[in-house]
Amino acid sequence: MAEAATVKDLAYDPADLWVLDHDDLRALEIGAGILGTGGGGNPYIGRLRAEEAMREGFKLTILPHQKIADDALCVSLGGIGAPVVGVERIREGREGLRCVRVLEEHLGVTVDAVACEEIGGSNSMEPLMVGAFAGLPVIDCDGMGRAFPEMQMTTYSIYGHRSTPSAMCDVHGNAVVFQHAASEIWHERMARACVVSQGGASTLASAPMRGAFIKKFGIPDSYTQAINLGRAVLRAQAAHDDPIAEICRVEKGRKLFTGKITDLKRHLQGGFVRGEVQLSGIDTHNGESGSVLIQNENLVFFHDGQMECCVPDLILVLDVDTGEAITTEMLRYGQRVAIVALPCHDLLRSPQALDVVGPAAFGLDLTFTPLKEG
Repeated sequence: MAEAATVKDLAYDPADLWVLDHDDLRALEIGAGILGTGGGGNPYIGRLRAEEAMREGFKLTILPHQKIADDALCVSLGGIGAPVVGVERIREGREGLRCVRVLEEHLGVTVDAVACEEIGGSNSMEPLMVGAFAGLPVIDCDGMGRAFPEMQMTTYSIYGHRSTPSAMCDVHGNAVVFQHAASEIWHERMARACVVSQGGASTLASAPMRGAFIKKFGIPDSYTQAINLGRAVLRAQAAHDDPIAEICRVEKGRKLFTGKITDLKRHLQGGFVRGEVQLSGIDTHNGESGSVLIQNENLVFFHDGQMECCVPDLILVLDVDTGEAITTEMLRYGQRVAIVALPCHDLLRSPQALDVVGPAAFGLDLTFTPLKEG
């Protein structure tokens, strides 16, 4: 029998781990839903799955990103596919764990930690469950600081990481290895075609990164940010304060519009949910109009026909009363919503990043203007 690993053998000190409880998960559900900009998978379903793992005795742990060893092997993972499928089809539950094991076997390595691909929505929960099942910590960072619809749209890829070899696993027990992609965009194209054949939603783990790379190019403290944001919303709700004003205060954001959904176009195309939301202004915006373009996430907000905010800054569609996010698959005619914009992390605002996550990367003839902090 192999001897148990000692602290010296590990790529981190167990004393640095943050073990999450049920209150943390509820706050994460709210905060990750907000940061998800409409996508990333339904956070409520993600929380239910994470709580079930807790009830089974698994520990969900987070490690400060600067506490991972420089030479540690870290695998980032998350869901891929259309968010609506994640609501309509129940996951098998161990897809992400199988992805990690497939990569370990394929590469002949042992993974030291799990990294989050995107902090938005249910994809904030998936790494925590995989880490719990594998006995590994999740690093307190992610590759987006929000959610984006395509896999090359991570700071990991933008700043030089090659995602292949990668592994994709689905609810049916299939495992696919992408040995090599000529570029990160080719990796996205091949994986997207594969996920369509698997029913529209799967889990994908990318090639391991070193801890030193994660420290430099991961968006730092994103789990802490999401949980603190969720706690702020819960405090505002309990005190009968305005949760939307609290979100803007905590995240230096701005409320752009308050309105009612008057029209909604939404359809599945090529593994994405695409569409547009039309809004009629209410309260202080009575008589005004708004619209949001969607590709899994909220991409652009137009106010009276003029672009007011666009990717990579965060566009949120929030319930006007609770301040909680309404994901794109849950949008409905007649909902009263607030449109809020948050500034993205500086790693997403470089010219190098804007080539990948700016409006032109989505085929939009728009110029990104950084949001002025509220």
